[in-house]
Amino acid sequence: MKNNRRDFLKASSLAGLGIAGGGILNGFAGERGNDLFTKPYAGRPHIQQFNMSGYGAPKLETIRAGFIGLGSRGPGHVMNLTKCEGVQIVGLSDLIAENVVKVQKKVESLGHKPTLYSGGPDEWKRLCDRKDVDIIYIATPWHLHVPMALYAMEMGKHVFIEVPAAVTVEECWQMVETSERTKKHCMMLENTCYDFFELLTLNMARQGYFGELVHAEGAYIHNLLDLNFSKTGYQGMWRLKENITRRGSLYPTHGLGPVCQVMGINRGDKLDYLVSMQSNDFQMAEHAKKLASTDDFYKQFAKDTFNGNMNTTTIRTNRGRTIMIQHDVTSPRPYSRLHLISGTAGTAQKYPEPGRISNSHAGWLSAAEFKQLEEKYSPPIVNKVGELAKKVGGHGGMDFLMDWRIIDCLRNGLPLDQDVYDAATWSVVFPLSEWSVNNRSNSIDVPDFTAGAWRSNAPVDIDLKKGGTTQVKI
Repeated sequence: MKNNRRDFLKASSLAGLGIAGGGILNGFAGERGNDLFTKPYAGRPHIQQFNMSGYGAPKLETIRAGFIGLGSRGPGHVMNLTKCEGVQIVGLSDLIAENVVKVQKKVESLGHKPTLYSGGPDEWKRLCDRKDVDIIYIATPWHLHVPMALYAMEMGKHVFIEVPAAVTVEECWQMVETSERTKKHCMMLENTCYDFFELLTLNMARQGYFGELVHAEGAYIHNLLDLNFSKTGYQGMWRLKENITRRGSLYPTHGLGPVCQVMGINRGDKLDYLVSMQSNDFQMAEHAKKLASTDDFYKQFAKDTFNGNMNTTTIRTNRGRTIMIQHDVTSPRPYSRLHLISGTAGTAQKYPEPGRISNSHAGWLSAAEFKQLEEKYSPPIVNKVGELAKKVGGHGGMDFLMDWRIIDCLRNGLPLDQDVYDAATWSVVFPLSEWSVNNRSNSIDVPDFTAGAWRSNAPVDIDLKKGGTTQVKI
């Protein structure tokens, strides 16, 4: 365990600096200098090989799906896809054989005959090598996301990656360049974009309800203290180790993704620069010492330093709007994925729940008034699949809504709601916030992964004028 942990910490530290194979990657300017005090080079020269925004890949009437990572998130995606018309589950991969067999038994009872890949660290490659696989879902520890995604795209697969998609600036560029060159989708599975209030506010913003958008806020405040220190929670305790080796907004996309869609980021506006400030750690180190006092297993963590409790990252867009994103996974606070949209004509906010709307200085609309707005602005995707999604479940139905939408877009040759530029832009806040925290909250530019195409890229179409044909089997 000690040797494995040292290897992980070493690899994670190097990954955080954008270093691979002993060399310096292009994600950082000039010499390495003082590690995290060397500024990532946001202005990396990039000539767009192919614009993946608005790109609809050739139709796939039958989608043959493979899955890598069947611990926490993976099995849910597998079962969601079994309920979608035109999907075959052809391959399941996980380092732990028991995880694979457990999912195999469930899908075989539904008529799927997947091949199993487990037992070795590279078994997932055998799944990606198959010619009869169209898409790959990746639900593994964060540091494995991009290496697996790059390999899968090179093997001709569309890839769908759990959040965050990437953990270094260089990885974000690698995703973009590989997706453009192979013309394979690389979408981050940001399920919060498919929650019902978030979809409602997106549709309202598109129709001008909030007027000119001015400011937005998002958050991931979720007490994971016990889970992070659990011996059985995250395989190999990988997420705890991320909180040892990294300092910043480690998980920004749940709050950031929905507000970026509302603001048209990468489609008419872009993230310009950010600053990030962080508290000290007031709980994780103390918790490690407390556990170590009664369990020798935890002595390996008793002298570690950890990511701070609260991170607040503020972002300015090219059009002069502002975004605030918060991250706290240790404090004993009520759960919050704050979603706040503020415009010149109205405001929306969820968390505390339920979601609320205001269009004046008089305060929030009444429940009856909100119901009228909901009926008027409810997007077609919710009207068509929303009730079915709630029955299937998965974070209240948003997981299924996302997976159904992916399959429907692929079967109809339509652009995806999230593209590789979104995956890179939302994920890059993680390493950029880390740099800012380590440099007294100095500002740092956010790379333009679209190479200027954000100026003309069109908003994602959510009205289902095309598509919406995939049937659901419950």
